[in-house]
Amino acid sequence: MPDTSPLDAYSAIVTTIADELTPRVAAVTVLDSTGRPRGSGSAVVFTDDGFLLTNAHVVGASAGGIAAFSDGSEARVDVVGRDPLSDLAVLRAHGPTPPAAKLGDADTLRVGQLVVAVGNPLGFAGSITAGVVSALGRSLPVRDRGTARIIDDVIQTDAALNPGNSGGALATADTAVVGINTAVAGIGLGLAVPINTTTRQIISDLITNGRVVRAYLGVGTRPAELPGPVAERVGRKHGLALLHVDPGSPADRSGLKVGDLLLWAGGAPTTTSQDLQRLMLADAIGQPLALTVVRNGAMVDVIAYPKELVGR
Repeated sequence: MPDTSPLDAYSAIVTTIADELTPRVAAVTVLDSTGRPRGSGSAVVFTDDGFLLTNAHVVGASAGGIAAFSDGSEARVDVVGRDPLSDLAVLRAHGPTPPAAKLGDADTLRVGQLVVAVGNPLGFAGSITAGVVSALGRSLPVRDRGTARIIDDVIQTDAALNPGNSGGALATADTAVVGINTAVAGIGLGLAVPINTTTRQIISDLITNGRVVRAYLGVGTRPAELPGPVAERVGRKHGLALLHVDPGSPADRSGLKVGDLLLWAGGAPTTTSQDLQRLMLADAIGQPLALTVVRNGAMVDVIAYPKELVGR
């Protein structure tokens, strides 16, 4: 039996993912209140009883639409809930759906790892593109009708994404869905919302309550190395660099600035975006949140008062 070439092995992985996930990723047409199409995207079946996962920006303010599957079947879908901060939305199908896709854990991803995007770009259903994880822990500032928000901890990939891919699956070699494709940031640059502990809780809240009550600080971050003297003083090498501070946000009003290195929030160390996200729960709304940053080599303490994120 001849040896399998690396290219054959790569092709086998991609085709396996395509075979497994193409039936489970629907093309979604979003309808307005009069029943007319107002947009489209993709959605992933993630439970066997007909729940689908997509982007909040795909469904917008719509109440529902039509999901079309690769076997030619269609189902009416209702929007169960949406969360603009994570750009996730949950749909419920009325009628049979394919078996659920397997959800993975994006926290196990490594830069350079093979990923495959499954979706419906430009109206071409069941399209497959492959690439690698280009970067992890990205932040994506988004503005919608004058309301700014930050999608944190985003996966960056070079798998080709085009309009219509939004809401589709980003999967690893074991066919696990580790991200929901969310945007095209530029040539050769795609982004996906990670599936991890934080987003699983968001999904659960959307199914149960139709919304996520959460606090909003208004910063975009990425992990960053601390200057040597600071690292020695605090006993760790990494903090969070503030890449974006939303004008008028609680972070802005507290005095936080782009370029600050966040060391602690609420008395807890901050080394990943999720360290900060875990604090943005309902009980943090309106309460003082102590933050310590490094600015121009000096430690600065500020107090922020997170507010409730009001979705659309």
